[in-house]
Amino acid sequence: MPELILTYRGVVYPWQCDHMGHMNVMWYVSKFDEATWQLLGTLGLTPAYLRAQNRAAVAADQHITYKRELVAGDTVSVWSGVLEMRSKSIRFYHQMRNDVTSEVAAATILIGVHLDAGTRKPCPFPDEIAERGRQMTLDHEPEM
Repeated sequence: MPELILTYRGVVYPWQCDHMGHMNVMWYVSKFDEATWQLLGTLGLTPAYLRAQNRAAVAADQHITYKRELVAGDTVSVWSGVLEMRSKSIRFYHQMRNDVTSEVAAATILIGVHLDAGTRKPCPFPDEIAERGRQMTLDHEPEM
């Protein structure tokens, strides 16, 4: 049974906090983006693959739920999993946790599309990437 995998670990820096003293929403998105590239790399959608095959991976949809504030000095990790692997798109999940309290600070579900970089049109994933995604697909929808 597939589990969430660790795709990001880092810290909240003071300059990532807003006037209310907590991490600004733009940094949640940034940390989730770094986790996305780790997840895609695990599937085989590495920068080298994208360049060599003239492909692109783009975000088509993203929904974020904020659950707990993070402040300067908090250490965080992002845990990720595939929710659905389709022929030209992937739906996946990230969960950001406070490493000290283990509380979920935020969660997001994204849809990414595999593109031909020249035509900018969706194209099918190679069989081995699609199969790896299916093998990594969680057997349940995580709580947002």
